Amino acid sequence: MHLGLDVDVQKLETEKLRKGKNKAEEDLDKKIKADRWEKKFREVQRRSEALEKSLSEYQKEKFELKGRIAELKRSLHQYRSQNSAMELKASLSKIEEIKGRIEELESVLRSFEIRTEYLEINESRQSE
Repeated sequence: MHLGLDVDVQKLETEKLRKGKNKAEEDLDKKIKADRWEKKFREVQRRSEALEKSLSEYQKEKFELKGRIAELKRSLHQYRSQNSAMELKASLSKIEEIKGRIEELESVLRSFEIRTEYLEINESRQSE
């Protein structure tokens, strides 16, 4: 009977050890899974932080580029204004030059008209 009890106790102890071993393996598996998830979480968190930093840098760069675009637009407008002013001055100069030429031609025309008149008068005197 003792022997039967010893066998039963041994079976119970073996069963208890096996359950303990299974429990330890389950706990180890859970810990390994938890460690994996923790590692994945930290990696995702690092990537998220890196993306946020990149986003922040891109937003800063975008803001700087918008400022540069505005500056270039102002420069272009100023250049066009200066260019228009120079073109107007050149046109005015050309107009003044043409006016002078017209005055010269009018003077020559008056001179020819006077000569023509003089010649007509001379011709009519000679005919008389």
